[in-house]
Amino acid sequence: MNVIQTFVSRFLILILNFGLVIYSTNMWGSDGKGIISMVVADLTIISFISNIFVGSSVTYFASKYKAEQILLYGYLWSLLVGIIVPLVLGFSHGLGYTPYLIGLSVLSALLTTNINLFVGQQNIRMFNLYTILQQAIHILFLVIIIYVINLESVNAYFLAQMGCFGVLFLISFFQVVKKCQLSNINFSAKIQKSLFAYGWKIQLSSFFQFLNYRSSFYFLEFYRGIASVGVFSVGVAFSEAIWAVSRSLSVVLYSDIVNSDDRHEGIQKTKISLRISFAVTLAFLIFVIILPSGFYTIIFGKDFHQTKQIILFLSPGILAIAVSNIVGFYFAGINKLRILNVKSIIGFIFTLISSIFIIPRWGILGACVVTTISYCLSSAILLWKFYQMTPFHLSDLFFSKLELKLMIQKISK
Repeated sequence: MNVIQTFVSRFLILILNFGLVIYSTNMWGSDGKGIISMVVADLTIISFISNIFVGSSVTYFASKYKAEQILLYGYLWSLLVGIIVPLVLGFSHGLGYTPYLIGLSVLSALLTTNINLFVGQQNIRMFNLYTILQQAIHILFLVIIIYVINLESVNAYFLAQMGCFGVLFLISFFQVVKKCQLSNINFSAKIQKSLFAYGWKIQLSSFFQFLNYRSSFYFLEFYRGIASVGVFSVGVAFSEAIWAVSRSLSVVLYSDIVNSDDRHEGIQKTKISLRISFAVTLAFLIFVIILPSGFYTIIFGKDFHQTKQIILFLSPGILAIAVSNIVGFYFAGINKLRILNVKSIIGFIFTLISSIFIIPRWGILGACVVTTISYCLSSAILLWKFYQMTPFHLSDLFFSKLELKLMIQKISK
């Protein structure tokens, strides 16, 4: 039931997210979309540092320590990182959006702390609700700012997002605090060390994986300008939308594994998640690829005529990541983080070296080729390790006739 609810919530997020992408491309063009993509990329970099204390470590230790003690470190770290790191990034490339980046960083990290606590407590319903509301309230605030306040610059996008994060943090804060006891709030060296030790390892992997995903943005901006980033980012947005299924399954799987000591059951749940992720992602890719090129131009505008070609070049990597995401969360759930770091670092090194030679020559399509090969390489490393450690075979990616029949019956109910 958690898987189905999470999938439905992710599907709604996919629709809302595409609404935002379509609106932003038509409202601010490729330049505006490029600015949004770069600020969001900076925000993601900051989140990797914030998530040392507010990310998966909150989920992992939610069943092991008191919530009050975990939240104390999460909130303090959110404020510290959310102010200092945006200032450093602002000096490094000077986009001129540092004040927005500070507000987004702090509020996003505070909200993430609460949401990950819900996941660790196996309250998947709250997790799903807040992930949907992040998109829905962002759109609502954007409409108010543009059509009521009449602020039509790209700044409206960031102000709306800040308002969304702020409102949701306050609501979730009161939900969390009413179950806490002030007497339990204290500084503990043991808890601090545990959160940091788990957090930095998993965030190191996530950071290098992000560089794997986003390095092309920075190379494209340097060699081809901000407009090329805007065009390429729409294709990447499709990738991340298609990964909604994989991420939904991963969240539920991770929550189950960190709250269970049965390793065999965890492996079986991982295999089931792999099958679902592979099948649904492949179906989405086929649907997106068969759409005519003119459809994307009508939806996003004439600047985005390459969108179908970009998705086509990215599709093998999209499918590879959809499968390896599941395996990655399995390893995170059993605290085997070294392999996650290894595969992410290897993928990033390949991306870095190949981008220097390929993107200046081939531009956007070169970025697609580099990204796809990097995705497949890092995924292959993760799947090979899973094959070595568990009774996994390629046939585990496909449903048997009996499994298909049972799944259809469950969904119909």
